[in-house]
Amino acid sequence: MTREILAETLEQIAMLLELKGENPFKIRAYRGGADTVRQYSGDIVEKAKNDDLKGIKGIGDALQQKLHELASTGKLEFYENLKADFPESLFDLFKIQGLGPKKVKAVYEMLGVDSVEKLKSACESGELSKLSGFGKKTAEKLLESIEFREQNAEFFRLGDVAAPVAMILESLKSQPQCHQVEAAGSYRRGKEVVHDVDFLVATSEPQKVMDFFVSQPWVQKVIAHGATKSSVYLDNGLQCDLRAVTNDEFACALAYFTGSKEHNVAMRSRALEQGYTLNEYRLAPKDESGGEEPPVFHTEAELYEFLGMSYVEPELRENTGEVEAGANHDLPELVRLENLKGTFHNHTTASDGKSTLEEMADAAIELGLQYLGIADHSKSSFQANGLSAERLLNQIGDIKKLNLKYQHDGTQFKIFAGNEVDILKDGSLDFDDDILEQLDYTVASVHNAMTLNESAMTKRIIKAIENPNVTMLGHVTGRLLLQREAYEVNIPKIIDACAETGTIIELNANPWRLDMDWRWWKHAVEKGVKCSINPDAHHTDQLEFLWFGVKQARKGWLRKKDVINCLPLEEIEELLKK
Repeated sequence: MTREILAETLEQIAMLLELKGENPFKIRAYRGGADTVRQYSGDIVEKAKNDDLKGIKGIGDALQQKLHELASTGKLEFYENLKADFPESLFDLFKIQGLGPKKVKAVYEMLGVDSVEKLKSACESGELSKLSGFGKKTAEKLLESIEFREQNAEFFRLGDVAAPVAMILESLKSQPQCHQVEAAGSYRRGKEVVHDVDFLVATSEPQKVMDFFVSQPWVQKVIAHGATKSSVYLDNGLQCDLRAVTNDEFACALAYFTGSKEHNVAMRSRALEQGYTLNEYRLAPKDESGGEEPPVFHTEAELYEFLGMSYVEPELRENTGEVEAGANHDLPELVRLENLKGTFHNHTTASDGKSTLEEMADAAIELGLQYLGIADHSKSSFQANGLSAERLLNQIGDIKKLNLKYQHDGTQFKIFAGNEVDILKDGSLDFDDDILEQLDYTVASVHNAMTLNESAMTKRIIKAIENPNVTMLGHVTGRLLLQREAYEVNIPKIIDACAETGTIIELNANPWRLDMDWRWWKHAVEKGVKCSINPDAHHTDQLEFLWFGVKQARKGWLRKKDVINCLPLEEIEELLKK
């Protein structure tokens, strides 16, 4: 049981009540309860288990009872009964971009649409466009969303699989017969989306390991159960494959099953050039009659070294020049999580965040950061409770007071006052320059009018970049992984503009975004553009999204010197002044 499961269950109840046409105050109570669960600074799960929620604002008696039942038993009868009133397929409609509870309710009641298939049919037949509040354009957009979902149905965001992968690794490592355990495949390489997750274990008792793996409570369905390989589905549909090898085979197997296929092909070619064959279990002389027998490799690094290469980090193994660079001993020393001294682009309860300014700062201090940039939304983002000029100036004052308190207490920490200012359709910014000049930094982002063609969108963003008050460009393409495609924009031209103006490009570490994409960072660095790894955190817990950002930065070949928030406080202050 986790905080997120508690909150998501309350949100699901709110949606179901809305479908049933229940009292809006009751619906709001469940949504507010979900927010409270996410924002609560203590161990809300433990409190719910112990029925110790009394006195927490936003959680009344009814919610206390339900959270206690859910946390202590793992189930909530009220929720299960609500779900039973609707077909299971109806809940898939909430995953379609552009459909909220009110529209789901309308298509369900008026057209009997209770599945994605029926929604698609209603859009194609023209039935949906006749409904009040819909129309032809809405139907076209929904068809695009359905097609996008179908194309990505079997994929998972890196952020969605990180927790189950950690759980499975911990579970396998707890078994004495598992001598070495790693997650491999695209997950280990840090791909932004994955199809499945490969696990590798070194053991002398493979059958015992396989029996253990398929019998765990997190297994929803066993696909295959063999002596050295098994496959299962988790309850979220993620396929997990486990392969067992010997200790002597583990290093070569880990390299092979980490991939990518293209990297493996390049590595096999290099081995052949040196008289060896390389497969998933071993490196061996090409001809049985000759060639030096290679040693047993205890680590991947030893394998790379034997082939005359520097060790290639897993994130780089996409055949984008890493094999050649490894052979020339010219690989970059990649940025690491511990290199980060602070971060920017974080939200508070002043706009759509779930934690207060003080809570966000305390969480950053606890993580060992030296500084934190606050960047709540600007006024045009009304859906996110964007700040007016007056509210922004008040927030600047609050930040100054808190910084004075840190100085007085001797706390080596600073909050930077910023704003995530909307780039308007014409490329102008949501606040006048005289307001922006009072900030320590500004993140400029697109949040609306995303259907512009490539030329118009590129001109729009470049105009914003050319404003001297813009410090960094936020989530460059606006994508939401597996939910919304990037808007049309010419990335090379954006990078050129940032190089010319000295504008920093954000690597938005939110696992729904991971934007700018890792494939563009080598080009950006060649142009002299700096990166800021930002979590876009809306809650204290989300500061930990920095891990995903670092993973993507490493895939993009970024070094410590390429990332501005690796600078210590004194140096970042100087950079922002410029």
